Amino acid sequence: GAENQNGRVYPREILEREAKKYETLIKERRALGELDHPDSSVINLKNVSHNVREIHWDNDDLVGTVEILPTPSGNILKELLRAGILLGISSRGMGSVTNIGEGKVKVEPDFELIGWDFVSNPSTHGAFMTPMNESVVKQIGTDVCGDFCKAENLMREIITELS
Repeated sequence: GAENQNGRVYPREILEREAKKYETLIKERRALGELDHPDSSVINLKNVSHNVREIHWDNDDLVGTVEILPTPSGNILKELLRAGILLGISSRGMGSVTNIGEGKVKVEPDFELIGWDFVSNPSTHGAFMTPMNESVVKQIGTDVCGDFCKAENLMREIITELS
């Protein structure tokens, strides 16, 4: 219901409907996203960086959890996060809008959610990635490493010893 930085207003009932439909993609492990919004409405598999694992409402905010994939784009995403870069998350969808004045438009009921992409500047206020402990989190001067990072370091040591 709030205006975003692009002047769009997404009615909650439309987002609730689309989030419910998106749950099917999540259950099927097909809730894929890319780095940046592409020009196409089709998710391009060679550019996939992450998979959405779950979504839920936190008061008026739709939030969720993503899994960073070991793809070229996923590795870029992981390294950006490791470097402490603050990344935004933005929905990608299609549909019509109606002008409601003062530079604002309302998203109409024909809106279809395609997914969420990582972007440098999200249009929704405060829509930034907050890394969890399972990934590498940049803190003041130190890296906190979860199980994935420990396993990755162990594999790197083994490969180095075999070389």
